[in-house]
Amino acid sequence: MTAPADPFSRRAVLALVGGGALLFVLLLALVGGGFTSGNFANGGAHAGGTGLNGYAGLYRLLEHHGYRVGLSRSEAAAQRPGLLVLTPPANAKGAEIDRIVERHRQVGPVLVILPKWLAGPLPAGTPGAKRGWVALAGPAPVDWPGFLDEVTVAIAPMGAGGRPAEWSGAGAAGALPVAEIVQSGRGDRLVPLVTGRQDGRILAARLATTDGLRPLLLVFEPDLLDNYGFAETANAVLAENLVAAAGGGQDIAFDVSLNGLGRTPNLLTLAFTPPFLAATLCLLLAALAVGWRAFLRFGPALIPGRAIAFGKRALVANTAALIARTRRLHLIASPYADAARERLVRALGLPRHVDPAASEAALDRALAARTGDDAPFSRRAAALRAARRPHELVAAAQDLHDLERTLAR
Repeated sequence: MTAPADPFSRRAVLALVGGGALLFVLLLALVGGGFTSGNFANGGAHAGGTGLNGYAGLYRLLEHHGYRVGLSRSEAAAQRPGLLVLTPPANAKGAEIDRIVERHRQVGPVLVILPKWLAGPLPAGTPGAKRGWVALAGPAPVDWPGFLDEVTVAIAPMGAGGRPAEWSGAGAAGALPVAEIVQSGRGDRLVPLVTGRQDGRILAARLATTDGLRPLLLVFEPDLLDNYGFAETANAVLAENLVAAAGGGQDIAFDVSLNGLGRTPNLLTLAFTPPFLAATLCLLLAALAVGWRAFLRFGPALIPGRAIAFGKRALVANTAALIARTRRLHLIASPYADAARERLVRALGLPRHVDPAASEAALDRALAARTGDDAPFSRRAAALRAARRPHELVAAAQDLHDLERTLAR
């Protein structure tokens, strides 16, 4: 008969265990990296928005031109040096915007793009529609109490008589996509960067401050930089010029925490973030080494033996082990001497079932005739019965055994 084959081969087991472990680690990395939280193509006015009101075009333009562009999903991430671009929604909290702006201006410039459009998803079945595309429903008034309360924002038509809403400034000039709804700002500390060519209203400006912090740029008309306005080349040129005017270097972060896409750091996130990523990789390599050693075990699997083996030899061995464990070896001296006496009585053909003392006397007389020794058995039996230490018991039992062997010669 042959042993039944394993249900899985070594390669199959390695593929199942290795593949499962790899998928589990990838799942942890995705969860820790935040890839499972938040939908960027949700029609919002942020760096991941692909609709008319989004800024995915600005993000890709800057990335294509060599800037190190990333997303900021928490206030802690917003404290890194470089330009921070904020695109808060109309219902954002002004105090929260002010806190983020003031904290980041200590390490880098800030560009705030104000919202203007109310947007909703395209109707179902719209031909050629893609995920994240929106339909513009009209203007959304900005209300941010607690952030630059001295600056006022207004929405009014520009370009009367059917003329386009033209703008100029920051080394570029162009026209807005919608002349009937143009958003502008007004304030004593605003230094105009982009203005309307018809009436000079401020579409983008820099805030004049004397606090020694980094620059703060405000874009009141979002169609200058959103996907709607990026249909014109002039808007792309303006975007690069505004970024250069901010002076943030090559590092640019688009904040999405104000748009509901924030992420709170946790231990799992830290495990996949430098410098803790190195410790995570070391732990994964150690687990891989342990798993590989367990897979390639040394020799065949050991089959455990029975707790109580079959046969007389095993029974004797177990009994001896039990006696040795209880430390009662002296209790076996007298039974061993009696057993040796009975064996010698049978070997010499002496009468059985008589008094033990008479049997031992008869054995002494019979053995003395053969060995020439006086009382050979009774003396050895008395020594065995009187022994208490293990080595004394072994020596006395060996003497009786040697006496039995003389009869076998």
